[in-house]
Amino acid sequence: MDSWDEIRTAYHVAQAGTVSGAAEALGVHHATVIRHINALEERLGVKLFQRHSRGYTATEAGADLLQVAKTTDDQFSQLEGRIKGLGKGVSGDLVVTSLARLSPLMVPGLTEYQAEHPDVRVRYLTSDRLFRLEYGEAHVAVRAGAMPEDPDNVVQPFCHQNMTLAGSKAYVEKHGMPKDEADLARHKFVGQDNDNNRAPFNRWLRDVVDPDGIVFRATDAPVMREAILAGAGLGFVSNHELRSYPDLVEVMPSKPEWSAALWLVTHVDLHRTAKVQSFLSYLKDKATTWDV
Repeated sequence: MDSWDEIRTAYHVAQAGTVSGAAEALGVHHATVIRHINALEERLGVKLFQRHSRGYTATEAGADLLQVAKTTDDQFSQLEGRIKGLGKGVSGDLVVTSLARLSPLMVPGLTEYQAEHPDVRVRYLTSDRLFRLEYGEAHVAVRAGAMPEDPDNVVQPFCHQNMTLAGSKAYVEKHGMPKDEADLARHKFVGQDNDNNRAPFNRWLRDVVDPDGIVFRATDAPVMREAILAGAGLGFVSNHELRSYPDLVEVMPSKPEWSAALWLVTHVDLHRTAKVQSFLSYLKDKATTWDV
């Protein structure tokens, strides 16, 4: 394909549904938009849009092309974020990702860091999915589990996430404390809805407890914590959460096999930038005061 400009124009026409809307978004004259669409359709030998009184609607061929265009446009946007991160100063967007369970610790730290660097705009993304650092989706990722092995990433040991099996005071008053591992069979549990989740404590729960005993399932750690607090069943919380919520009661001492290593991950292209180095140093120093 000779011209990305023509494909990008078609993408904006599909988004706006009109030539005028695409022209405004692109900052060009509407005649330029029409010329790009006509040239692209002539080169491909197919109609990409149906013209009608209300605007333009993508044909089947147009929809196929525009799906690729959307992916490419997203990647260009992500690349722009990476390039902006290469500046010498500590400014602009700082995109950090971690598991949601770490947010009670990460958010205060991010807030303090931003206060010390007022030219920084913090974007904190929490998800179980792995954000693609090579596409600029994040500057710094805090990841749990086995050591990440992507050769394009710089990986540093961070700390460990220690977990406790807990229940609410109301649940314990109603059902009692489990005497031992075998006694767990008479209890209800809150657990991860994704059976492929590889967190050590989730694997342990799947191995030890009958699936029918996990009566409340969710995908997000804060939701599971709220379910445990509401008395839906026993479940795993971090040591930090156990201390932070007086209504939570430890029902089984923490086991080493429940712990997960945490890693700081950055892309090799951004690792040495002033902003990333500044934040990594800050975060590692802050983590010395954590009991996760």
